Amino acid sequence: MTETETFRITGMTCDNCVQHVTKAIAEVPGVTSVSVSLADSSAKVEGKFANAKVVAAVEEEGYEAALA
Repeated sequence: MTETETFRITGMTCDNCVQHVTKAIAEVPGVTSVSVSLADSSAKVEGKFANAKVVAAVEEEGYEAALA
């Protein structure tokens, strides 16, 4: 069963930031879909994944993430 979680992402200032965050989250095992919004400072993530791994992937790129 696919889960959907929304994460608050802080530190993004441009479309390039969105691309970095999107790529990082997409590489997390179990993620099947990711949509990052600069305007909402959020990421909608679908799949079967560990929330902590999504947060870690975002933080590794230099941004902050937390469940919304």
